[in-house]
Amino acid sequence: MAVTQQLARVPAEYLAACRHSAEASPDGDPRWDPPAPDVLDLDWAPALLTRLGEATGLDAVLLDALRQATDGDTGIGLGFLDTHPHAIGPFGPAPTALSAAQVSRVSGLLARIDAPALLAALPADERDAASLIGHGADLIAGGPRAYLLKHFDALRDFYLDAARRRLLVVLWWD
Repeated sequence: MAVTQQLARVPAEYLAACRHSAEASPDGDPRWDPPAPDVLDLDWAPALLTRLGEATGLDAVLLDALRQATDGDTGIGLGFLDTHPHAIGPFGPAPTALSAAQVSRVSGLLARIDAPALLAALPADERDAASLIGHGADLIAGGPRAYLLKHFDALRDFYLDAARRRLLVVLWWD
């Protein structure tokens, strides 16, 4: 099974309840189980999306928002989600999160990114486009364009809904 990036939209109260469960449980179980409709599997798209933005000259503010959307922030203590045997991302870096305010800001900036225009700025030849992006883009069946558009749209829509609902976003690799 491949390690892929996961995101979950959760209310602050849910995260607090998980923290409390971990503290109260003898084995540190946070009872982390966000609803399936509020979880997004971004596969390996984060590095590819960032590279797309870099390679096509995406505005620095928008590029930073894209990075933050897939990197999160370490300002919210999530150590309770990173403790054996219940760690949610045991194969990657420690889980990170964005506060509801950060989600709102990132969501607004993601909405300003014109992904089709970025993809159109890539070389016309799929092999050349994949080579420019790197990070294994040459291994994507059918080329990277459809893959990147699908994952960018999913990321943008995920954040739009999280912002509308004033939710936090927790990120991890699993």
